[in-house]
Amino acid sequence: MRRPLRHAASAALLIAAPAGATTLREALLRAYQDNPAITGQRAAQRAVDENVPIARAGGRPSVAASGGGVQQIYNTAANALQPSRQLTTDLQLAVPIYQGGAVQNAVRAAQTRVEAGQARLRGTEADLFTLVVAAYMDVIRDEAIVGLNAQNVRVLEVNLRATRDRFQVGDLTRTDVAQSEARLALARAQLQGVEARLIGSRENYVRVVGAPATGLIDPPDLPNLPASPDAAVEVAVQDNPSLLAARRDSDATRFDIGVARAARLPSVSAVIGGNYYNNLGTLRNSTNARVGQDGLGANGGLSLNLPLFQGGRPAALIRQAEARRAQAIEATTAAERLVVAQARSAYASYRSSREVIASAETAVGANKLSLEGVRAENSVGTRTVLDILNAEQELLNSQVTLVTARRDAYVAGFALLAAIGRAEARDLGLNGGRLYDPAVNYNRVRDRYSDYYGTGGGSEPVSRSTADVPAQDARVSRPSDPLLDSDVDRTPALTTGDRAPNR
Repeated sequence: MRRPLRHAASAALLIAAPAGATTLREALLRAYQDNPAITGQRAAQRAVDENVPIARAGGRPSVAASGGGVQQIYNTAANALQPSRQLTTDLQLAVPIYQGGAVQNAVRAAQTRVEAGQARLRGTEADLFTLVVAAYMDVIRDEAIVGLNAQNVRVLEVNLRATRDRFQVGDLTRTDVAQSEARLALARAQLQGVEARLIGSRENYVRVVGAPATGLIDPPDLPNLPASPDAAVEVAVQDNPSLLAARRDSDATRFDIGVARAARLPSVSAVIGGNYYNNLGTLRNSTNARVGQDGLGANGGLSLNLPLFQGGRPAALIRQAEARRAQAIEATTAAERLVVAQARSAYASYRSSREVIASAETAVGANKLSLEGVRAENSVGTRTVLDILNAEQELLNSQVTLVTARRDAYVAGFALLAAIGRAEARDLGLNGGRLYDPAVNYNRVRDRYSDYYGTGGGSEPVSRSTADVPAQDARVSRPSDPLLDSDVDRTPALTTGDRAPNR
C-alpha cells in the first residue's frame, strides 16, 4: 500500500534546478543531513538502543576479582603460627540460572521501546520536513508579496511626479496630489512591513535548513493526497509514526509489570570461585623454620535467593508498573485523538486553501479587467485618479491573497501527508546521500557483551552553526506584473495656466 505512494512522491520531488537555484527537494535533503533537531533525535535513539544490551547483561555470566594486603602492626594475641603480612586474591564466576523472568521481560521491554524510538524518529523526520516546507513556502510567498508591493510603490512614485507636474500646469487639483501622496505613503508603509516579514522568513529558513534561501523554485505538486477526511484518518491511524510510537510504548509497559513481579520470586545462580594467598615469608613454625607461604583454593555451588519479606516493596513496584501501563494506554488514546484531529484539520485546511486559490484567481482576473476598464474610462474623462488608485489597490490585494492561499494550500497538503505517515525521507526520495537507518546501530550493539569494545566514540557536533551566515535582507528579483507598470493617470488635459482649478 505504501510503495506506490512513495514512488509517486519521489518522482514529484526529483526536479532539477537551474544553476544558482534551490529546489524543495534540495532544501529537504540539506535539513535531513544537518538540522540539529533530527541529528539530536538520532543520538537519542542510539542511547535507547543501548538499553537492550544493558537489560541482557542481567542474565549473562559475570566475573569479579578482588584482592588485598594486610600488615600486622600490633596484636597481643600474635604467635608464630600467624603471618604478619599477607596478600590475598579472589576470583568468582557467577552464572544466573533463574531470576523470576526479570531479565527476559526487561529485554522485551527494551526491544519494544527501541521500536517506539524508531517510530518517534520517523515522526521527527516528518515534523522537520513540515517545518522546511513551511519555511520554503513562506519565503516564496513573502518574496512575491514584497515584489508586488515594491512594484506598487514604484508606480505610485511615478504617478505622484506626474500628478504634481500636471498640477503645476493646472490640469489637476490639490486634491488629486493629496490623494496620490497619501496612497504612496501608505504603500511605502506596507512595503516596509512585508520586507520585515520577508527577512524574518529568510532567517527562519536559515534556522531550519542551515543555509540561505537562494533562488527558490516553485515546488512540484504534492502526490496522492487522500480523497476525503475518512480516507485520511484510515491511513493515519495505521501509519502515523507518533501514534505507532505511543502504541509501542504502551506495549513495553506490559513487560515492565513482569519485571516488577520478579522482585518477589526466587533467583538461582551457579557460583564458581577461587582464591590465592601469600604470606610473603612471614609464617614460621615452632622451630622457627619456614613453612608453606602460599596456597590456592577453589569452590563451587549454587546460590539461592528466596525473598520472604521486603517491607511491601515488590507489591508497590507491581502497582506502580500497572498504573504506568494504564497511563500509557490513555496516552495512546490521546495520541490517536490528536492524529485524527490533525488529519481532518489538515485535510480541511488543504481543501479550503484550494477553494481560496480558485476564488483569488477569479478575483485577480476580474481586478485586472476592472483596472484596464477604469484606465480606459479615465482616458475619456469619466474616471478620476482615485478610481484608478483604488482599482490598483484591489488588484494588489487579490494578488497577495492568491500567493498566500497557494502557500497555505501547499503547507496544509504536506501537513496532511505528515499526518498520514507519508512525509519521511524514503517517501520523498531524498536519495542525494545515504539515508540514516536506525536499525544499523541497533543491530550493531544489541548483542554486545564486552565491557570495553565499542566505547569512546566521542560526541562531536554534526549540525553546523549558522552564526557565520550573513544577515538576510529583503531584496527580491521576481518578475513584476506588466499591468501595474503602466501609467496611472490617463485623464485628458482639462485646462492650463492661471485659469486652472484650485491653482
